[in-house]
Amino acid sequence: MRREARESAFKLIFETLFKNSEEETVIEVTSPLKKEEDKEFCEKLFSLYNEHREELEKIIQEKLQNFDISRVFRVDLALTYLALTEIMYVGTPKAVVINEVLEIAKKYSTFKSSKFINGLLSAIMENK
Repeated sequence: MRREARESAFKLIFETLFKNSEEETVIEVTSPLKKEEDKEFCEKLFSLYNEHREELEKIIQEKLQNFDISRVFRVDLALTYLALTEIMYVGTPKAVVINEVLEIAKKYSTFKSSKFINGLLSAIMENK
């Protein structure tokens, strides 16, 4: 299921916000995925995120009015990175990605996080 692949990619992205992920970690996180296509999708998302991280950071920072990106809750930031990566570089429809990321946010983040992430993604996507 794609959600499991997205959750695994989210975990890898989240980890990079604290340290650089090693290949061992990628294997560890993707190993519970049963389907090879899910592992590949997770690895693709993570690779694209790493490739475009600086650009994504700039995009997010531009929309955080009077708020520094370093103050954003790391789970919410990782989910935002995940959503933007998939929308911008994989080409999955915005509505699908945003819905999936908000469901993951409900599982891993705070009660208010899904509203924050939705608002931030909406602000970013209005010009794209």
